Amino acid sequence: MTPNSFTTIRDLLRYAVTRFNTAGLFFGHGSSNALDEAAYLILHTLRLPLDKIEPFFDARLLPQEVEAVLQVIEKRSTDRVPAAYITNEAWLGEYRFYVDQRVIVPRSFIAELIPDHFSPWLQDPAEVSNILELCTGSGCLPIMLADAFPLAHVDTADISADALAVAKRNVDDYELQDRITLIESDLYSKVPNKKYDLIVTNPPYVNSGSMGKLPPEYLREPQIALAGGDDGMDLVRKIVAGAKQRLTANGILIVEIGNERAFAEAAFPDLEMTWVSTSAGDDMVFLLTADQLP
Repeated sequence: MTPNSFTTIRDLLRYAVTRFNTAGLFFGHGSSNALDEAAYLILHTLRLPLDKIEPFFDARLLPQEVEAVLQVIEKRSTDRVPAAYITNEAWLGEYRFYVDQRVIVPRSFIAELIPDHFSPWLQDPAEVSNILELCTGSGCLPIMLADAFPLAHVDTADISADALAVAKRNVDDYELQDRITLIESDLYSKVPNKKYDLIVTNPPYVNSGSMGKLPPEYLREPQIALAGGDDGMDLVRKIVAGAKQRLTANGILIVEIGNERAFAEAAFPDLEMTWVSTSAGDDMVFLLTADQLP
């Protein structure tokens, strides 16, 4: 196809959906289907409102606009680059974050729980003064936590200096430099020696068998942020083991483990984990109170 084959956004949208479906793309980084992803990429490329494609369906495009959109469609289809890396943005709810290939694309079921302040396990959000977030990546969760708990300070750690550079950009964008401390640390190794009311983590948890079956889009992401060892629980074990001494008496630990519930329960057979409901079901995130931890 050539740029002269397209006149309107409607033309490009139809072409993009067909191209994406023909290419067999995987949609797991913000969109769930070819139509939504095509609409997002077209609107973003043309600098149009992301939630209003209908008024522009029949807008006639300049040749250079058509060419720009076609380049994006081709990059997504041929190179299997996640849309978030093409646009350098990702959304969690109403929060926008800068992303590039130094971090995985933000996607966390914990983000759904933050607006409700992890109720009923945290009874008074105003009493939360210190939060620790591990494996921060782009910094999305600590930013959302700082917003939800305005009286709390958030320490957030990642082993990757590259990831922390992206996180810093997002923290700066939200003007939260005074409330979020970024720490280059292998889990707890360089975390301050203090007690936290809440520890939150979305660590690498993909088991080795699943790593070998990831779609090409996921292989574009930093593998260190995905791979969790043979059973996916390598880092989770360390996080659980070190949590009790860093939590207050009434503190809680929140851990996202995706589709690895069976491995998590096998790794911690003596722990009474509470499985928290999210939009994906009741087996993506578990919670432990300080007195339940070993």
